[in-house]
Amino acid sequence: MSKKSNLPQRALLASAIGLATASTAGLALAEQGALELGSVNVDGKAEKSYKVEESASAKYTAPLLDTPQTITVVPKEVIQEQQALSLRQVLSNVSGITFNAGEGGGGSGDSINIRGFSANSNIQVDGLRDSAQTSRTDTFNIEQVEVIKGPNSVFGGAGTTGGSINIISKQPMDRAFTRIGGGLGTDNYHRLTLDTNQPLEGLGTDSALRLNLMAHENDVPGRDQIDRERWGIAPSLRLGFNESTRLTLSAFHQTDDNLPDYGVPALDGKKLAGVSREDYFGWKNLDKEEIEQNAFTANFEHDFNDNLRLQNLTRYSRVDRDTVVSASHVNLTGVPAGNYRPAGPQAYGRDVTTDMWINQTNLRASFDTAGLGHELVTGVELSRENLDLKTYNHGLGNALYPADGYDLANPPGQWNGPINKTITGYTENQLDNKALYVFDTIALNEQWDLNLGLRYDWFDAESETFSATQVRTGRFTSKDEELSSRAGLVYKPTDNGRIYVAWGTSFNPSAENVASNGGGLNGNTQNLDPEKNETWELGTKWEFLGGRLMLDGAVFRVEKTDAREQLADGSYILAGEQRVQGVELGATGKVTDRWNVYANYTFLDSETLKSEIDPAREGQALGNTPPHSFNLWTTYELPQGWTLGYGARYVSERNVSSSTQAKLDDYWLHNAMVGYKVSDNLDLQLNVNNLFDEDYVERVRQNIGTTARSSAIEYGDARSAILSATYSF
Repeated sequence: MSKKSNLPQRALLASAIGLATASTAGLALAEQGALELGSVNVDGKAEKSYKVEESASAKYTAPLLDTPQTITVVPKEVIQEQQALSLRQVLSNVSGITFNAGEGGGGSGDSINIRGFSANSNIQVDGLRDSAQTSRTDTFNIEQVEVIKGPNSVFGGAGTTGGSINIISKQPMDRAFTRIGGGLGTDNYHRLTLDTNQPLEGLGTDSALRLNLMAHENDVPGRDQIDRERWGIAPSLRLGFNESTRLTLSAFHQTDDNLPDYGVPALDGKKLAGVSREDYFGWKNLDKEEIEQNAFTANFEHDFNDNLRLQNLTRYSRVDRDTVVSASHVNLTGVPAGNYRPAGPQAYGRDVTTDMWINQTNLRASFDTAGLGHELVTGVELSRENLDLKTYNHGLGNALYPADGYDLANPPGQWNGPINKTITGYTENQLDNKALYVFDTIALNEQWDLNLGLRYDWFDAESETFSATQVRTGRFTSKDEELSSRAGLVYKPTDNGRIYVAWGTSFNPSAENVASNGGGLNGNTQNLDPEKNETWELGTKWEFLGGRLMLDGAVFRVEKTDAREQLADGSYILAGEQRVQGVELGATGKVTDRWNVYANYTFLDSETLKSEIDPAREGQALGNTPPHSFNLWTTYELPQGWTLGYGARYVSERNVSSSTQAKLDDYWLHNAMVGYKVSDNLDLQLNVNNLFDEDYVERVRQNIGTTARSSAIEYGDARSAILSATYSF
């Protein structure tokens, strides 16, 4: 597969960025009627701060200071300063989060753990559940990312055992600005972006148009054979009908053309002897990852008065993803020492389309009853998600491999044997969800608040499987109804301090992932009840230095009391018990006018309490769940327009899986940034990531492997440098 086929696309997008820039400037001049340079607004005048006051979700009825839960927000300033391009890079700023290798179940999408539990299906965009069928590879249209920790099906629906993630998109703003960004770096890094916003004077009330464009390519640092290409466009239009009524229409399109990477073979969490971290164990002429994402969102808001507000969100999204992947598992048996045969799927294809309709209506009211103040949100959510999957292969197998296998230290990377592309089957899945919910923050008096939440979900899922000749081979259905609850009590000893205690529940139905990655629903699981999860949290939050710096801490316990376990005959029982308890600490904001800090630490004590099918797991820590993790990002603004930035990340030793003692090594990672403001309009920034070129395992499959079929590990990026420039006007 040629990786240079998109050169015309990048040239076309660069032309579009230039045209959009010229059009924005022309629109501004036309509105002014004459050239008045002094009246041009310059973006970025506001004081920079990492501290976010409120969640962007309508379901949170109180500021973050008054919310009895650990919520970590990665703000736009941190994302920009780090040049963090993927959701995984953004979430690396949040302790207590780890990543699995090979992507989510079924080989598709981001695979994320929060507090030791999977959050693969718990990603939202602007408060609406999003498909798990894709990896979020770019942040060009992301304003900030919120991580809500702990079981919270009240807010996020099914799943959310360890927490959920809410991605906040860029929205039209009241001021005019245009920012053109460009970047060059090591590993063939090239990037071009445009972010432009223009108020539409004379069109309704506070109407505005915003446009984001992106073109990007790079090789993966330390994995030079792996390359990435993508481009995207995201327009949004806010129409103010009057001071009380607004409609925001948003669209998003992104196309990715990547070479998938499944890392290097490993046993017990360590790469095999003789293997280099740079070695590529796929087939470059067969493997591919072609993704097209589209989404259209309508956000209608109406203020009846100062105390009553209505919001209706509607979105249609679609992901088309055609991938061919070759696992880096190897077989070391039956071949000379130092050689291998491929094991696991080779040139295995998944051509899948997922589409989703979702509608959410929120009504927020502020009122008093019997001397108690209420901030009440009631809502309803309806969604339908469909998955159409075609699986295929290219006929690779042991009969076609050399008798002595391949050189483990020099894998071929190119398939020169016969190719027999064959369709193996089809799957058609559908998941319908209906939910009613209510949240209330009750001001008992000046010092005490009570937070309550309830949500009732109806799940209706269907999965049909077909042979290569499209003869139906199976049909499975599942129906679940669950009530989720949350309660929190907040004590306010001073104006700047809070102490809280909170409790919440969540659930994981078998059909949770049926339309996200095609898994979870079959003859053995269709009648299985959901897993149940419960959390307790005791925490405190304090603002210092005039509210510019927040310090927070919490102790928590998460328990999964009905974990699914598979028996030898393929059936399942709800017999497992798991527990994660620990401590969260955080510091966010300004230490001085020039010194910004974003830091957090998580201690996780994880354990399998009960396992009917594998008693050896009992007492073991959960897989890929480090006891200690720490993240720091800090910047200091020097005179004459200079800014220095430094980041550190620590992840302690952790179990590869829940049933063995094999460990992944701990690691420290260091990053640095230097920024220089050349003028009011031009900013330069140099980022050096992984300063000391540390070899560290970022993603892992939670099995140790055998000599007949190894496991695999995926390294984090090697050292790289990026020079970026932003021109604003």
